[in-house]
Amino acid sequence: MSHAGKPLIEVKNLTVRFPVFGGVFQGKVAEVRAVEDVTFTLYEQETLGLVGESGCGKTTVGRAIVNLLRFISPDVILEGNIIFHLPEGSFDILHMSRREMRPLRSLVQMIFQDPFASLNPRLTVMKIVEEPLLIHTKMTKEERRERVAWLLEKVGLSPEQAQRYPHEFSGGQRQRIGIARALATNPKVIIADEPVSALDVSIQAQVINLLQDLQEEFGLTFLFIAHDLSVVEHISARIAVMYLGNLVEIGPSEVVYKNPKHPYTSALLSAVPLPDPEGAATRKRTILTGDVPTPMRKPSGCPFRTRCPIARPACADALPPLKEFGDGRQAACPYV
Repeated sequence: MSHAGKPLIEVKNLTVRFPVFGGVFQGKVAEVRAVEDVTFTLYEQETLGLVGESGCGKTTVGRAIVNLLRFISPDVILEGNIIFHLPEGSFDILHMSRREMRPLRSLVQMIFQDPFASLNPRLTVMKIVEEPLLIHTKMTKEERRERVAWLLEKVGLSPEQAQRYPHEFSGGQRQRIGIARALATNPKVIIADEPVSALDVSIQAQVINLLQDLQEEFGLTFLFIAHDLSVVEHISARIAVMYLGNLVEIGPSEVVYKNPKHPYTSALLSAVPLPDPEGAATRKRTILTGDVPTPMRKPSGCPFRTRCPIARPACADALPPLKEFGDGRQAACPYV
């Protein structure tokens, strides 16, 4: 498949495991296999949608790209590579220390899921949006004040609101503040971790349109993490589908939506509500049986085989690799 942009971030064989401690001596008793052998490329100025059920590892992948996991959970086990391509060279973000990461931190920013928890309630909007500028730039106080006012206008707020506190804003306005903070340092990549899932539907559309306008104006690259497939279809050029820590399908959004290859992708799409009642009544639904297995005791071979409608005994033998199709898409199933 051809892409207009160059590769910006390459995620290669990313594996993330969280040890579980217990017992009298608090020894390691189990391991949560949150992400296993995930590989994909994020291209310049594109939006890649990362979708899947809650707990499938989407947010973990996003946090790995901004190199936050080691600071959230010091015992985390990280394998693979996350290569960030810049004009001055290529850098493996995954294995950088806090000191090594600092020069790159301003180029990879994150918009968090919960606008009520991601903003410090004790700081004014001015202080919240200004903080990245204090850390990563040498702007004067007046330059920072002008930059914050400009950023607030860009996200649809007024500069006069800079002296207010987060509790004085609605959920949609708080998410706009989070977006302004992410934009402060002129990043190349923004990891948007379910940025609209906590918002009303009418506000979701406003925030999505805002992100698209900002992408066009500033040439941003987005990894858009979500479980709402209708939102992802609207904003993404390509879609990657995850199940239980594994990437099961990736390809152009239009191709994946019209003709999903992997059985899990088909099941996800069949669950999306349709606005047309007649179309919804005649649509073929894929009903999955059973529950999602725990990441501590994943099935052998294909992780989806315990719920898959086309599973065969051989599915238990080995994890199927992503198979290339002629339409620019890959799917991890040998039987489609």
